[in-house]
Amino acid sequence: MTEKNTPETAEISPPVVPPADPDADLRDRLADAVAAEAAFEGWTRAALQVGSKRLELPAGEADRLFPGGAIQVLTHLSERADLRTVEDMEKEGVAALKIRDRIRSAVRLRIERHAGEREAVRRALAVLSLPFNAGLGLKLLYRTVDAIWYAAGDTSTDFNFYTKRATLAGVYSSTLLYWLNDRTPGAEATWSFLDRRIDDVMKFEKLKSQVRSWGSGKTRARSA
Repeated sequence: MTEKNTPETAEISPPVVPPADPDADLRDRLADAVAAEAAFEGWTRAALQVGSKRLELPAGEADRLFPGGAIQVLTHLSERADLRTVEDMEKEGVAALKIRDRIRSAVRLRIERHAGEREAVRRALAVLSLPFNAGLGLKLLYRTVDAIWYAAGDTSTDFNFYTKRATLAGVYSSTLLYWLNDRTPGAEATWSFLDRRIDDVMKFEKLKSQVRSWGSGKTRARSA
């Protein structure tokens, strides 16, 4: 009779580590080249081809690296920016800050990843606002705010998990749009705008807490 594995005798397999992507560096270089061209060509196949020529890649190499075209490049850059923002937050030790300051720092770091690429970002938002790309736009926005909350130390699993991300999506999106037209030195007007948005959210959260407390108090009074 074959002995059945039990929790005490079953072997635990080590986690599977995905193999390193041998094209990672080249894919990043091509994505950066396409982003530079997107300011002029938009997020189009033309920008992908021009970026490929700039790197002197063999014919067909750009399509191999990004078979989904320029939209896949845009997705790659957004996800890479999310990852690097999390890394930056860890390097700067934001975990020691108050939650308000962690979020402020994260949003600023994420937007500053696009420094010098305002027109490319503007065109990216325009492309993602098209009906057939709207789903992707929402998915990328969710991934960004989820990464920020993760790096900020959020461990919520209840309804707050979703409300936090929905609230931050509004703060991040409005701040990004403000930044696109900000010409103040160091984008200081943008960071002041970000402070005001976060202040508004904090006031709203405080009000919600007070309303919940008031409602709980009335319930206890009725049952007394």
